[in-house]
Amino acid sequence: MKKIIAIGCVIAVVIGIVATIVIMRKPVSTAEKKETAAEPKVVEIAEEAQRKSSIEVAEAQERVLADPIELTGVVAPDEARVGHILPLAQGVVERILVKLGDRVEKGQPLVELDNVEMGELAAQHLRASAQLQTAYAKLDVARRSLERAENLLKVEAISQREYDERRAQYDQARAEVAGGKAELLQIDQKLRRFGLTNEAIQHLSGTSGASDMPLSRNIVRAPFSGIITKFNVAPGELVTPDKEIFALVDPSSVWVVADVYQKDIGRTANSGPCEVTASSYPETKFIGTVGDVSDFLDPESRTAKLRCVVANRDSRLKLDMFANVTIPSKQSRTALAVPAIAVQQIESEKVVFVQMDATHFEKREVELGIENSKWIEIRSGLRRGEKVAAEGAFYVKSALLKEQLSGDE
Repeated sequence: MKKIIAIGCVIAVVIGIVATIVIMRKPVSTAEKKETAAEPKVVEIAEEAQRKSSIEVAEAQERVLADPIELTGVVAPDEARVGHILPLAQGVVERILVKLGDRVEKGQPLVELDNVEMGELAAQHLRASAQLQTAYAKLDVARRSLERAENLLKVEAISQREYDERRAQYDQARAEVAGGKAELLQIDQKLRRFGLTNEAIQHLSGTSGASDMPLSRNIVRAPFSGIITKFNVAPGELVTPDKEIFALVDPSSVWVVADVYQKDIGRTANSGPCEVTASSYPETKFIGTVGDVSDFLDPESRTAKLRCVVANRDSRLKLDMFANVTIPSKQSRTALAVPAIAVQQIESEKVVFVQMDATHFEKREVELGIENSKWIEIRSGLRRGEKVAAEGAFYVKSALLKEQLSGDE
């Protein structure tokens, strides 16, 4: 009986050992490998590679940073770049050559008018031009008559009195030419106000060929390049000089008008830089200048209007687009900071790369605070005096991601 019990115990021990071996030799799944494998946080970059990639390090240090003020605003036209286009005289609209929202170039025709005043001026031009030609002809006759009189006077073939009469006739002819030229110049200046060029005026006179252009036909042209933002004219309509028919906006510079709450007015600067962002371009910061803060509050919103002037040469900021405005305040504080270019984003993390030694950089997640165009506050994740990759930080990030992909394989 004792032998049977002993044999059973030996069998149980052997079964236990075999089971343990089987469990130990069970293959580990890919998911389990990923759970146990540590993601690499340190990347090695040789010194020669650092030089070629222009990697430079900067020390985390205390700096005085201004607390930013975050505002919301709307893109508006720069009032200094808005043209209110009115006809220079009364006329009837014959053709409209643009539409609301069209982008036009300087000098481009906008509308064609039958301009009564211009027709009258054109007729005056023709009469004055004809009179001037007559005056030139009389002057030529008087000049030749005076020349003959001078020759006859030398041989005493005419009297001094007759010579003086011919001299007076010549002087009168010269005066008529001068008066005719002055009158024609005055008329032409009025015609140029309606947009006629010198070539068109010559066509009126018939000096460069006959013209079939109606004398009252007037084309209103764009005074500068921009966008038609107001359209207040219809074919056949009678327009007058006191009626605005178009508004033209040059979008190469815009205003972003933001609301400043009463509690923030005391720390809002009336000048200096500002940063503008729009949801349409989340990765882009438009740099502008604070142009003005109004001296009165909106009685309903209890806010003052801040005007930020922003260059917009590529026209990405559209009129009436919502935007966020960040401006530095008059208040500032000391904070641990690194160059803004040192901070990189990996997935949802904001990170810096701390230099461990000459060739190794450690990825370090950080919490950010105040930020301007050059420096950014580090609230946690970094100690004063630690050095981080600044210029070339993106190259370090790329090297780390490449190493992670290699490790996953």
